[in-house]
Amino acid sequence: GWHSGIVAYNSRSRSKEPLVLAAEGAATWYSCGPTVYDQAHLGHACSYVRFDIIRRIMTRFFGIEVIMVMGITDIDDKIIRRANEMNISPVALARIYEEDFKQDMAALKVLPPTVYMRVTDNIPQIIAFIKTLVASGQAYATSRGNVYFDVQSWGKRYGVLTTVYPDTQDEAVDTDKRHGKDFALWKAAKPQEIFWTSPWGKGRPGWHIECSTISSAVFGKQLDIHTGGIDLAFPHHENEIAQCEAYHQCEQWGNYFLHSGHLHVKGSQEKMSKSLKNYISIKDFLEKFSSDQFRMFCLRSRYSSAVDFSEETMDDAKHLLQALSSFITDANAYIKGQLVCDPVREDILWERLANTKVTVKAAFADDFDTSRAVAAIMDLVHHGNRQLRAVTKDAG
Repeated sequence: GWHSGIVAYNSRSRSKEPLVLAAEGAATWYSCGPTVYDQAHLGHACSYVRFDIIRRIMTRFFGIEVIMVMGITDIDDKIIRRANEMNISPVALARIYEEDFKQDMAALKVLPPTVYMRVTDNIPQIIAFIKTLVASGQAYATSRGNVYFDVQSWGKRYGVLTTVYPDTQDEAVDTDKRHGKDFALWKAAKPQEIFWTSPWGKGRPGWHIECSTISSAVFGKQLDIHTGGIDLAFPHHENEIAQCEAYHQCEQWGNYFLHSGHLHVKGSQEKMSKSLKNYISIKDFLEKFSSDQFRMFCLRSRYSSAVDFSEETMDDAKHLLQALSSFITDANAYIKGQLVCDPVREDILWERLANTKVTVKAAFADDFDTSRAVAAIMDLVHHGNRQLRAVTKDAG
């Protein structure tokens, strides 16, 4: 492998490891995308902006070309439910919110992935993937037309990302699966529900198999980085790993799993989520704050840590950004000879700048520690201001 010069916390090993990529100067990256049944909220925004920051660090500071695929879940229980409520087809609903999501990401200045892939465009590939798992005995079909992954057949290999895993509750209680931990690869269609024809009858794919298939369709068995919110680690990412390693018959699929921490609404230990109805939509937020202010808010904490969202934390980010842009304005004015101030010790500032560059790159190389990098830059600004603003008293 190729050593990137970065050390990253890998949820797979639950430790920091050197980020070693399969190909020199390039990273293959799969990102779980949205389930498009509603507007994206600030919790989603926080995760996507944090990973966008990591992507930019990899590209700009470490010269790594990132090939990123994002899966869009455009068929799902929630989409079907919401479409029925609104009396439109699930596909029509999904297209509306997919477009909405892309607009929100553009407004947040999140770079688009190299390619978006929709679940509904990959149904034949998903069916073929499931057929392989059934043929190898890793999955079984039931008389009702459901197909499940047989977790017991996977044995000790299940539980890479978590040590505590409850039975999966995504199916009805009167389920036809053999064991509580088995999870659906294919779900038999209920009456009046959207379906595709498969060897097991009419139905649609389960959630976890979609990401495994889409990622494998593009990257095969070799994937460097997989990202998503910490709530996706189990069962979603755990199940993806089991499916892919069973399908590709490989020792390890997805070399690095990076998870972003939750966004908490100030004063509550609950994550922001649609189901808890405590969310702020991205559009509403951007009427009050700018995308750069939100990015600064994201930069101030480690991507993997939970972060408190409040008026105060946003004001802090706002002030930091303001201080940074004022300094740049003053520095440019000084360079053009438009700033009245005492003689500046440029040699000291040049030395500080060189040291700051080293500190920032070292912080980025240490699990993308943006908070340390921001602190170093603000320290440079503070010292720069002391020189640029040392205006002789009688001048004012």
